[in-house]
Amino acid sequence: MPVPVPSKGRGTAWAIEHRFAATDAAPFDDGWGTLDQQAAEQTLAPGTQVIEQHVRSILSTNDSPDISFELSINPYRGCEHGCIYCFARPTHSYLNLSPGLDFETKIVAKVNAAERLREAFARRGYESKLLNIGSATDAYQPAERRLRITRGVIELLAECGHAFSLVTKSSGVERDLDLIAPMAARGLAAVYVSITTLDGALARIMEPRAAASQRRLRTIETLARAGVPVGVSVSPVIPFINEPELERVLAAAAAAGATSAFSIVLRLPWEVSPLFQQWLAQHFPDRAARVMARVREMRGGRDNDPRFASRMRGEGVWAELLAQRFKKACARLGLNRDRIELDLTQFRPPRPARATGQGELF
Repeated sequence: MPVPVPSKGRGTAWAIEHRFAATDAAPFDDGWGTLDQQAAEQTLAPGTQVIEQHVRSILSTNDSPDISFELSINPYRGCEHGCIYCFARPTHSYLNLSPGLDFETKIVAKVNAAERLREAFARRGYESKLLNIGSATDAYQPAERRLRITRGVIELLAECGHAFSLVTKSSGVERDLDLIAPMAARGLAAVYVSITTLDGALARIMEPRAAASQRRLRTIETLARAGVPVGVSVSPVIPFINEPELERVLAAAAAAGATSAFSIVLRLPWEVSPLFQQWLAQHFPDRAARVMARVREMRGGRDNDPRFASRMRGEGVWAELLAQRFKKACARLGLNRDRIELDLTQFRPPRPARATGQGELF
């Protein structure tokens, strides 16, 4: 079977089977010509389907010792940015969808997110905890421009004085500065912008529908000028791909106004590993074996190590070298904090929903 070639603007063309499938699927034509790469006629790239969903809850709890926040909100499942390395791709398996092409083209939008969050905040005994938006998939991916789900969530956070952090690689966050900046002035908001590379050609194949790196640097500048504490996430670090740029990315982010930084070594859980390796073979055949050898060296001989103590940073000599490089660069650039402290004491439960219709007459 020929190797699927990603369409322009997509991270992968492989509708990889997922681990919950009832049967092993034989190679098949997925409709985009992946079984006939020599076809003279070019096929159209797959479009994006947004699936609107009404969820029962929107807050996810976290008890992982290597993650700083205790609660998270992900307004979307799947992400049109198409980042080949995304550790969240396997979550599409639970929907009986492919972690490959479906993850990029079938986006689940949790349209009642703000409503469910209001219900959670109104429950007796709710306590404000560290909350992050967009920990799995980007809260400002293209669908947000129309649906404004993330904005609705932030409007409620502002109403209740609930602190939050946000991670994104989209310039779309600038739209909501009218909400975020006043909250930041009260110690209630911080934004982390993910920048993996300053190489435009690499970015186009590694994260094809995300904002350009230079545009993200401008977003850092915009947020910083507005008084919003900004951090940079140089994640994931991929050996011999974007790893040589680690110090340059940190320096560019600091120059743009970032005051903190964190970094995570490449993770390859479940279906991400074959997807990433296919991408490597397609784009970097000269170093694919070398990259995977170094990844396995940091993961105890495996493609992935899910253990809490090492999953974010790896282990061994090379992982230690990366950690030292990161620490020294941050110290030199003044990026000496990995988390921006937020005030959790200002939370107040939301106001009761206002009655509508005939009920207002009585």
